[in-house]
Amino acid sequence: MARVTVEDCIDKVENRFDLVLLAAHRSRMVSNGAPITVGRDNDKNPVVALREIAEETVAPDDLKEELIHSLQKYVEVDEPEPDPVPMIGASPDNPGDDDGEIQFDRMSEEDLLKGLEGLTPPDDRE
Repeated sequence: MARVTVEDCIDKVENRFDLVLLAAHRSRMVSNGAPITVGRDNDKNPVVALREIAEETVAPDDLKEELIHSLQKYVEVDEPEPDPVPMIGASPDNPGDDDGEIQFDRMSEEDLLKGLEGLTPPDDRE
């Protein structure tokens, strides 16, 4: 069989840069023990990968998905939503009796100033 050139594969993968990425990924897969789908004919792994793409024994779309998956560091898994947490202040017996308003302690400005006057600065003795 004649040597594979980029022109043999360019109608399967239009972008030459994508072709190089896919062939390199397939070549690494073959190096790691993936079964080849064409005869080796004493060719090295990159040539075997290009021949597989040219003869359409491997789908370029599948190679692209495998390449993307191999490069992902974090794979998002759909997990069920956790149960809602009851609001603070709601009684565990009847969580629905809270009308959604949060009660705050109110302090007047005068009470705040009186409280601050009663504070003493810390001693800086060492």
